[in-house]
Amino acid sequence: MTECVGDAKLEVKQASKEFKESENVAEKYSAMTSTKNSDMNMNVGELSAAFTAVPTHKSMKKQIQFANQEEKQEFSKFPTKTGRRSLSRSISQSSTDSYSSAASYTDSSDDETSPREKSQVNSKGSSDFCVKNIKQAEFGRREIEIAEQDMSALISLRKRAQGEKPLAGAKVVGCTHITAQTAVLIETLVALGAQCRWTACNIYSTQNEVAAALAEIGVSVFAWKGESEDDFWWCIDRCVNVEGWQANMILDDGGDLTHWVYKKYPSVFKKVRGIVEESVTGVHRLYQLSKAGKLCVPAMNVNDSVTKQKFDNLYCCRESILDGLKRTTDVMFGGKQVVVCGYGEVGKGCCSALKALGAIVCVTEIDPICALQACMDGFKVVKLNEVVRQMDMVITCTGNKNVVTREHLDRMKNGCIVCNMGHSNTEIDVASLRTPELTWERVRSQVDHVIWPDGKRVILLAEGRLLNLSCSTVPSFVLSITATTQALALIELYNAPEGRYKQDVYLLPKKMDEYVASLHLPNFDAHLTELSDEQAKYMGLNKNGPFKPNYYRY
Repeated sequence: MTECVGDAKLEVKQASKEFKESENVAEKYSAMTSTKNSDMNMNVGELSAAFTAVPTHKSMKKQIQFANQEEKQEFSKFPTKTGRRSLSRSISQSSTDSYSSAASYTDSSDDETSPREKSQVNSKGSSDFCVKNIKQAEFGRREIEIAEQDMSALISLRKRAQGEKPLAGAKVVGCTHITAQTAVLIETLVALGAQCRWTACNIYSTQNEVAAALAEIGVSVFAWKGESEDDFWWCIDRCVNVEGWQANMILDDGGDLTHWVYKKYPSVFKKVRGIVEESVTGVHRLYQLSKAGKLCVPAMNVNDSVTKQKFDNLYCCRESILDGLKRTTDVMFGGKQVVVCGYGEVGKGCCSALKALGAIVCVTEIDPICALQACMDGFKVVKLNEVVRQMDMVITCTGNKNVVTREHLDRMKNGCIVCNMGHSNTEIDVASLRTPELTWERVRSQVDHVIWPDGKRVILLAEGRLLNLSCSTVPSFVLSITATTQALALIELYNAPEGRYKQDVYLLPKKMDEYVASLHLPNFDAHLTELSDEQAKYMGLNKNGPFKPNYYRY
């Protein structure tokens, strides 16, 4: 009993000594933090030494006793906890360094030189391109190879048709998002005989390494992530205005390329054999030209094809909305109040994904049919003015302009996330935020705090541009469907006999839509049921399709 009391007193005495030493360290730290900046290096060293001197709780344990020197040497072969921590930190740091080195192609912050000021050539000696860094081509090639694995239908089309070269003689000028998936489309067009010149439809969505990979194989590509507005139009002009080469086909996403050729190069525009457009905004522009009698070439509206609407717009956005928000804000969706402006296919996809993760979602709509669909799907339909003060997130996907105005932004609560899933940056009135009384603070790439005089902050993503392609990526499989549709539309317009298509906007033929879908079914080991002759006669259908009339709503 006496021995136990003695041990207890010894431990209390030891603890008291350690406490006093800790107090001395605290006093020393307090004194050092009040020193001038000129003494900071010395103080940090002293502070480190002081904390090293503090005994830990481990010192209260008895030292391990070894029977002999041989046992001690054997034990020494194993790292101590401190050693293991150092080793772990070393491995972790090594992994980080390796990752940073491997992934540096996606971060161009270390090189602020504009690509327009650089002189670059690819391995073949060509300089007919303008990308961030041609040396990133190897990384881009790997990205393209990964995308190809989930775009088997487009690759299948490439293999089936490359012997016939249905696009031989076609000179395609394209303006789309330049991603690994788009690169698979471009390389398919080249394999089918086309010559291509390409630029980006969005200043933030270009994958620099993919642009470099395309330039390396000889595609004249003019694009890089983070272009200025002036760069954007310069790149489009470089694609169109080139000596000895004149485009005869246009593949557009948003209508900017079509608009530029129509305004700046009317003689080129009149000789184009066809335009393929895949966005709501671009299609709207085409219909405006057609209505005004100014559309002098046939155009294919890919956006309203079933395979684009039901797959790219719905399923793609259902996944990529979450990806874009998570990457930029690390937000937790459960219990968040979210308003989605627009309940078209994009809006449906966004609402479905957000609801599945526990967000409380409401919808704004102008169309009573879409509004009724939202109600039947369990979403409350509201006016933005009614709910904007309570919202944690405001997401636009209407294709319209000024859906979210300065008045709405002024009324939002602190920390509200504002973003756009539509093609153009017109849905959120970002221009109204560039005023002297508001402060812009860059948080990370594509994420800005807009700060009001009272300290309120609104989190604006991608400066109001398309969230998913500006801030994240999109599923390769879904883009394979859209890309296959675009390729077939180009083939159809380029090879159509004179007179089949007049100077108007056309939908993709139903038979072609069904063919695109059939190419993707093997990915799921899906087996279609075949109509018997009797069934086909009863339904008034061809056994090989098309299986639905043009007016059918899927």
